[in-house]
Amino acid sequence: MKLHELQPAVGSTTAAKRVGRGVGSGLGKTSGKGHKGAKARSGGGKRPGFEGGQMPLYRRVPKRGFTNIFGTEYAAVNVERLEVFNDGDVVTVEELLAKKIIRKPMDGVKIMGNGDLTKKLTVKAAKFTASAKEKIEALGGKAEVI
Repeated sequence: MKLHELQPAVGSTTAAKRVGRGVGSGLGKTSGKGHKGAKARSGGGKRPGFEGGQMPLYRRVPKRGFTNIFGTEYAAVNVERLEVFNDGDVVTVEELLAKKIIRKPMDGVKIMGNGDLTKKLTVKAAKFTASAKEKIEALGGKAEVI
């Protein structure tokens, strides 16, 4: 097979619709757009969300608050939830997902200080509260920021 012999598979391509080429073609005169109206015009049609002049839903519904598009959201995990791990384990985001302690990693995992911990663990997370770091290190574990 040579480069000039290449061609697409049969039926995978269709000819372009040729409009405005005479009445006999079936797509002549108004070119399949009917007579007048918004849809017959150049660039015609209605915008998404248009409700025929009625006040559209996106304008009727009250707007509240502010969403910071640059903000970071962390998956919070309390130290008491880390009791499921064995003594000396390394706790990572993957391990937390595997044990179903968190559903999604989001922008990182933050370890909070609620509850008690009885095992020596090496915890790798994006953030730690001061009390969580204190509880992990009090047992000889490590709190590593990744």
